Amino acid sequence: MIEVLKIAVTGQGLLDITPQVKSVVSRAEMNEGLCTLFIQHTSASLLIQENFDPSARADLERWLNRLVPENDNLYTHTLEGPDDMPAHIKSSLTATSISVPVLGGNLGLGTWQGIFLWEHRHQPGNRKVILHLV
Repeated sequence: MIEVLKIAVTGQGLLDITPQVKSVVSRAEMNEGLCTLFIQHTSASLLIQENFDPSARADLERWLNRLVPENDNLYTHTLEGPDDMPAHIKSSLTATSISVPVLGGNLGLGTWQGIFLWEHRHQPGNRKVILHLV
């Protein structure tokens, strides 16, 4: 089964998409298998991260922004704004696809794990995540 999730983003940051993914897995009525997610963009990424304490997400965001700053003189790809090239670098350092086992009809995530879309651009928009269940 393949489904495309259309995710509205409001700007840079981590967005918990676990509920949307769980909904698709539930509708698929799959007892065991694998859920693979792939984001169709070069300036956003996917990750599994702590979903309990929001300070963990804030720390990750600040750390990556410090690692890959905007307005660096090395960047030549600047036509789309000062956040564009850093977004591409951040995407290349993180993941564009992840896989999660399906066990007993549920995502096999740990107690404090969630699935996140990590938007690396400032402007709002829409992102597409392909979800494939096998």
